[in-house]
Amino acid sequence: MKPAALITFLMMGASSLVPAQPPGGDPAWANDYDKQRASVYAAREADWRIGSVVYQVIVDRFAPPENREAKRDLYPPPKKLREWDETPKQGTYLDDAKVWSHEIDFWGGDLQSLRTRLPYIHDLGVDVLYLNPIQLAYTNHKYDSQDYFAVSPEYGTREDVKALAQALHAQGMKLVLDGVFNHMGRTSPMFQEALKDEKSPLRAWYYIGPQYKLGYRAWVDIDNLPEVNLESDVVQKRLFRDKDSVVQGYLRDGVDGWRLDVAFDIGFDVLHALTESAHAAKPGSLVVGEIWNYPEEWSPSVDAVMNFHARQIILDVVNGQMSGVHAGRLLDQMIADAGIEPIMRSWIVLDNHDTRRLATELPDQRRRHMAQVIQFTIPGSPNLYYGTELGMTGGGDPEMRAPMRWDLANDANSEYAWTRSLLRIRADNRALRVGDFRLLPSERLLAYMRRTDKVAETIIVLANPTDTEAGDIIGTRDSKLMNYGKLMDQVSGAEVEVSSGLMHVTMPAHTIYVLKPRIMEAGREYTPYKRVQ
Repeated sequence: MKPAALITFLMMGASSLVPAQPPGGDPAWANDYDKQRASVYAAREADWRIGSVVYQVIVDRFAPPENREAKRDLYPPPKKLREWDETPKQGTYLDDAKVWSHEIDFWGGDLQSLRTRLPYIHDLGVDVLYLNPIQLAYTNHKYDSQDYFAVSPEYGTREDVKALAQALHAQGMKLVLDGVFNHMGRTSPMFQEALKDEKSPLRAWYYIGPQYKLGYRAWVDIDNLPEVNLESDVVQKRLFRDKDSVVQGYLRDGVDGWRLDVAFDIGFDVLHALTESAHAAKPGSLVVGEIWNYPEEWSPSVDAVMNFHARQIILDVVNGQMSGVHAGRLLDQMIADAGIEPIMRSWIVLDNHDTRRLATELPDQRRRHMAQVIQFTIPGSPNLYYGTELGMTGGGDPEMRAPMRWDLANDANSEYAWTRSLLRIRADNRALRVGDFRLLPSERLLAYMRRTDKVAETIIVLANPTDTEAGDIIGTRDSKLMNYGKLMDQVSGAEVEVSSGLMHVTMPAHTIYVLKPRIMEAGREYTPYKRVQ
């Protein structure tokens, strides 16, 4: 190297070493594998549905309205408008209304109050806002729709939905609504007419007749939830086939996708037709199904599932009900069977409106934090249930649906700081959003890798979910991780060394590492990574 070039080289500093630009037009020191795969990762990055962070909100319980008293007329008896600091409690069954009293307790949140909290959601690092049902319905949960086309007045109007979508888009976020198409509400005027008039054309919407003990077929035999006849051509047209149908209409209003309630009950054929209709109305829109089954074969009927299979694996491994090695095999098999990109679009749920809250399900902080790290590092879209980031607790229905604890949203709350740190780690590491999954050979630990075409982006996750210290020798399965190179845990700062493609690791009980290559050692100008991408 000539003296002038050497001076320039030294002045540029160590950062210029990685990556260097070799002669020719190829990417910086890319091998053939890198060149073949680069476009795959770029395409995944361009698809907002892959690897997004999803934030779930029950509108009634998220943000208190500016003037609650002005809304009291919207909650006529036997409905009740509760104080924001009240906790939902199990109620009594109301024979006349055919619902439980806690199903008609309200807290008053609406779409306008939700919009005032978008800066909070954005600052968390959220990509997608998912709302529990907002359509006109009798209950607070609104899984008993009276009219799919109308928004419940307690929440607002279709114009409020449009305004919310625009506000989210302005901040780089998307909006997904809850579609409850398997059943409607007993109080729906449509259903009441169909029930009373044998000649009504609305009978095509339901299963009505003396062969049913209620006089109609109801979801899980619940009086308030008559099932919808999804095989009916007229029903399919109004729900999703027509341009002004429910599914297409809201997408044209600015909504970006649908989460489909009890999608496992809807079936592959109807789901496929609905998904095609959604994509026709809005190319690149998302249809994700609430499917508690094994996730194989549900795509392309839906774009993604709510990955409860992964949830159960995570809960079982952190609770010591299966080994880390077995959990790794199950995750690897799931991804191989279902396909990595459908899994990347799928939502990884640890808690939601149908489960106990995470802090109640896993009161041991070590186990809870391990579960969250796995949630944020396996392929998929982490689903954050409102308030989980604050450590909110809550048991079975309706306790897990308590109003948002805004008093906990501050820097003094360690759970809030912890969740934000996880969100930052995910945002800062491309491999966690779009990288491939590779199971690493181990005997005692859960061990896997997320990798792209760039070694500097590689993430290796190691977890010891047991009650005792555990040692293991893990194969890296990555030709570009350099001998004697150091990997640094993004959470604790702990280091692991690579030796001839192996990692000799001893981990404390209930510990998880999120390891990333340290490309440049502090205070050094040399790096063995100078000619690899």
